[in-house]
Amino acid sequence: MTAWIIEDEPPALRRLTQMLTECRPHLLLAFATDSIASCVRALNEKPHPDVIFSDIHLADGLSFSIWEQVACRCPVIFTTAYDRYGVRAFRVN
Repeated sequence: MTAWIIEDEPPALRRLTQMLTECRPHLLLAFATDSIASCVRALNEKPHPDVIFSDIHLADGLSFSIWEQVACRCPVIFTTAYDRYGVRAFRVN
C-alpha cells in the first residue's frame, strides 16, 4: 500500500510519518509535499497512491483547492487541528 502526505509543518510531518511507520510498517510513504501546486503537479504526473493524508490549512492555501483541480482516485484522510473544516472535508472526500 502506498501513501502520500500533504503537510507544510515539519514537526507535524515527522510525527505523522512516525505514527504511520509504527502502525503500518509495510506502508510505503511514496511522496510528501508541502504545497498545493506540487501536489496538483504530482497527481497529474505520478500514479495515484492508495491513500493520501492531507493537512487542510497549508501555507499556500486550503488543500481543498487541490481536489477542485484534480480528480482524486483514492481516499483522502484529512489531518488538521482546525475543527471548522470538518463538514467541508466530508463533502470533498
